[in-house]
Amino acid sequence: MADAPLDRTVKVPFDPKAFLAKPAAGVTLERFQAGWQIWTQGEPADAIGYIRKGSVKVTTLSNRGKEAIVGIIGPSQFFGETSLGGAKLRTATVVALEDCLITTVAKDVMFATLASEPEFCKFFMAHLLSRNTRLEEDLGDQLLNLSEKRLARLLLVLSDSGQDDGRPNEINLSQEALAEMVGTTRSRISTFMNRFREQGFISYDGHGRRIQVYAALLMSVLGA
Repeated sequence: MADAPLDRTVKVPFDPKAFLAKPAAGVTLERFQAGWQIWTQGEPADAIGYIRKGSVKVTTLSNRGKEAIVGIIGPSQFFGETSLGGAKLRTATVVALEDCLITTVAKDVMFATLASEPEFCKFFMAHLLSRNTRLEEDLGDQLLNLSEKRLARLLLVLSDSGQDDGRPNEINLSQEALAEMVGTTRSRISTFMNRFREQGFISYDGHGRRIQVYAALLMSVLGA
C-alpha cells in the first residue's frame, strides 16, 4: 500500500493588523470625516471599534444632560470594549476628531477570533493592559498634580509625542474641551497655554484649536 502523501501546507502566521485591515464577514472597514459621529450613546453595543488612522473623541452624557469628554483615542487602539463585558447599550458617543479609518468587528466575530487565534488574543490583551495603565496614570494625575501639570501631561499624551528630532506633533481640540479633561476652567487653560507658548513648549493658531506640541520641551515641563 502506498504511503499517504505528507501534508506540506504551511500555515501562514495570523497577523492581527492584517485581519483588522481586511473586510470580511463581521468585519467592516469605514471612513469617517472630522466631526462625524461614529457611535452614539444608547445604541446597541454589538461591535468593537479599531482605529487604523486618525483619532476620536469619546464623550458620555449624564442623566441630567451634562456631557463630559472621557477620552481621546488614537491610531492602533480599540474602543467599545465594554460590549465584551456584557453591556447591552453603548455607554458613550464616539466622534471623529480628524479623518479616520475605522474597522468595526461584530461582537460574535470578536469572541470567535479571540478564542481561535492566540496572536490576536495577545494583541488585544496588550491593548487592554496599556489602556488600564493609562487609566491608572490619569487617576494619579488628577489626585496628585496641579492643573498646569495635568494640562502639560494631557497635551503630551494626546499628541503621542515620542520623537527625538524636535518636530512637533499636532492635536485639534478647543480650550473648552481641554478644560473638561483637565478639570479646571477655560480661563486657566488659556493662561497655561499662553505660558507654554511663551516658553516655547507649544504653538497654536489664532483660534487655539490646532496645537503643535514640542515633545522634548514638554518633557522638561513634566520633569522627565
